Amino acid sequence: MNISEKKAFKDRRRTPSGSRELRVVIFLGLLCLAVFTPENLRGIVHETLAEAYIAVSTFVAFTLFLFYSIEHFLKLDTNYLLEKYERFQVPIAALMGALPGCGGAIIVITQYVTGRLGFGAVVAVLTSTMGDAAFLLLAQEPVTALKIYAICLTVGTLSGYFVTFIHGKDFLKHKVDTKPHFLHTFEPDPHLWLLHTPWLLFMIPGLALGIGNALQIDTNEWFGTLAEYDPTTWIGMLGALLCVGIWTTAKNAGPSLTNLSGKLTETHGFKIHLERVMIDTNFVTVWVIVAFLAYELAMHFSGFDLAGFFAVWAPLTPLIAVLIGFVPGCGPQIVVTTLYLTGIVPFSAQIGNAISNDGDALFPAIALAPRAAVLATAYTAVPALITAYGYYFLFEL
Repeated sequence: MNISEKKAFKDRRRTPSGSRELRVVIFLGLLCLAVFTPENLRGIVHETLAEAYIAVSTFVAFTLFLFYSIEHFLKLDTNYLLEKYERFQVPIAALMGALPGCGGAIIVITQYVTGRLGFGAVVAVLTSTMGDAAFLLLAQEPVTALKIYAICLTVGTLSGYFVTFIHGKDFLKHKVDTKPHFLHTFEPDPHLWLLHTPWLLFMIPGLALGIGNALQIDTNEWFGTLAEYDPTTWIGMLGALLCVGIWTTAKNAGPSLTNLSGKLTETHGFKIHLERVMIDTNFVTVWVIVAFLAYELAMHFSGFDLAGFFAVWAPLTPLIAVLIGFVPGCGPQIVVTTLYLTGIVPFSAQIGNAISNDGDALFPAIALAPRAAVLATAYTAVPALITAYGYYFLFEL
């Protein structure tokens, strides 16, 4: 890879959700929908933004905080694990992929492109990873998330060993002369700390409101005489817009590559800890809002019953979810998980997408080893289809 290609790849990693201009367009579009649309449509937008924030974003933030805290106190260094236990690289790679987020999977890919791991480990990690959609599922349905993790870990390990058995441990063994220094690592934003306080001022009460809603409590009554103004919706809507606004302007537009990085977890303080939670939460929030709004506005303008469509075409739903999993990045996969959580697509579709999607880990693989990336992605489709349709025919038909 030449210097210009490395720079282009680095730029893509800095903005995994698109260019700065696109992020500005998304934010301004949401702002216009929330302010300038007709009253009936504006009400739908306000409620959708509030639901995305209170029912999803707050729980995602809480889950991320717990996960990163565990990572920090255990001082996880997965590079060391892979180097020390090379004999067990396939199950370790699968385990790293099954962890929430893309960081573990990306570490495996970077180890592969420097020649330290075999192709079987790549297939294992890409099969087992669910990317950042895992945080969303863990926050909303933790029991379901654990089932998905177990399925992905098992399928990933078996797939990795199967590929190694078929092709041998040196198949497509990759070697480059440079260290993966061109990958974008987490860089604290010196200006983002100014937004920590307002972000928390919405997130903490938002989490309380989310818990109240989950317990079927009318949270507006908590505000006494202000209940008639629907304060829960206003807090949720403004919190959602704040998340999107920070996502639009922040230097780190999406999840960083330092999740599960031992060096950072040993040294970072609370501000950086909080910033990582903010960045990943905002990223997930944007895609959840996109999914929610796309569904609600489509129903409003067309009357089209998306849930009914998938019910009629249920046999194709797992296939569609698997194909969406081929799209690099975590955004489309978050949309699929959102559709599952809202009851629009069945569990078999969630299984297929979780196994087939490669999250952000596919970006470095495509950049440095495109042949291996394409072949590994194709290999993930086989267990994804078998597992998804196996569940469909056994439990959903």
